[in-house]
Amino acid sequence: MKIKSKSKKINKAWLNDHLNDPYVKLAQKEGYRARAAFKLKEIDEALGLLRPGQVVVDLGAAPGAWSQYVRRRFAPKDAGVGGAAVGQLQGTLIALDILDFEPIEGVQFIQGDFREDEVIQALHDLLAGRAVDVVISDMAPNLSGIESSDAARMAHLVELAVEFALTHLTPTGALICKVFHGSGYSQLAKLFKDSFKVVKPIKPKASRDKSAETFLVGLGPKSLGRVINHLTPARAL
Repeated sequence: MKIKSKSKKINKAWLNDHLNDPYVKLAQKEGYRARAAFKLKEIDEALGLLRPGQVVVDLGAAPGAWSQYVRRRFAPKDAGVGGAAVGQLQGTLIALDILDFEPIEGVQFIQGDFREDEVIQALHDLLAGRAVDVVISDMAPNLSGIESSDAARMAHLVELAVEFALTHLTPTGALICKVFHGSGYSQLAKLFKDSFKVVKPIKPKASRDKSAETFLVGLGPKSLGRVINHLTPARAL
């Protein structure tokens, strides 16, 4: 008699939910690499953050759904969904991830770990002194299942995104950053409040109900010097 393990049952249930997810089907229909595109779309439509002509940095970009969405926002209005993936690009989009990234026309990609100085320097070089209008971060660590350790890893990535945003954003710029409810969330919410003039927590409908993820949006960066003491030292991850 063949006995199914609990993990196999869970994987089968997840796969069934995934295949029947309306956002998965919509992503396939509209040519997005992942359903995550609709999370950014909801946030953008609610706050009106992304516009043609901007400089945008996408942290944790793979597989590229967020970059695809921004790419389409930067396309001429008459391009349509199909034409948005190729041709003219009205704006600058730099994507970064430690993972492989299938090229998207017009998107400049840096492969590497955002925690490493040489990767940050490569990003600075591409910016060439230009201020950034919007930083989008869907970064998340590989989870170990140990809550305290996972919370520390996530907090470190969020802090890096905040520090980068405070250093590079225009005075009216914005940071969109994924966080998780649970251990450490209140500290990250406080970091955002200390770092930005306006902070908006958003749980997009495209985020699964069972997921602890939410997004913090910081608008109007404050001086880095005012919040640098709140950033924890780099952790050995």
